[in-house]
Amino acid sequence: MPQLNPAPWFAILVFSWLVFLTVLPPKVLAHSSPNEPVAQNTEKLKTEPWTWSWH
Repeated sequence: MPQLNPAPWFAILVFSWLVFLTVLPPKVLAHSSPNEPVAQNTEKLKTEPWTWSWH
């Protein structure tokens, strides 16, 4: 930024953030995921101990 009066630059910064925060979130949140998450099976799988052949 040039070394000028900070008042107009600060106003531009604030107004641009206000525009971004009011316009973009609804547009982003309107998109939906093509694959909705599903609940995984809650059964605990039985695991077998691994026998190491070189011990």
